Amino acid sequence: MTALKKAIVAAEAALEKKAYDLVVLEAEHLKPVADYFLVATGRSDVQVQAIARGIEEAMGKTGQRPLAVEGMHHAHWIVLDYDDVVIHLFYEPAREFYRLERNWIDAHEVKLPEPIRKQAEELRIRAIG
Repeated sequence: MTALKKAIVAAEAALEKKAYDLVVLEAEHLKPVADYFLVATGRSDVQVQAIARGIEEAMGKTGQRPLAVEGMHHAHWIVLDYDDVVIHLFYEPAREFYRLERNWIDAHEVKLPEPIRKQAEELRIRAIG
């Protein structure tokens, strides 16, 4: 499975659990770590855990297992490492505090295919408004 396909599967699973402000990023300086980074937010630690479990389940159905999972217990920042795709799931205040994707100045957002892109945009608008 390609890295981009992994990122898309993870994005779909996150959106099924109502993750919002979801972005898939590519950052040239981070290529030695992973090809893609998915960053998303949940409204509570319980939702962040549910998003992580949903991603693990969806990825498991494609034969993918994480190399590592960090932060599941407190669920303010969960990292799921799928080798060439690293997923960062944040509880709202933690995402704003760390501002991870804003610190990667060379990162650019990957345009997700429809209908995933539309769903992500709807959840972004709903979260803002």
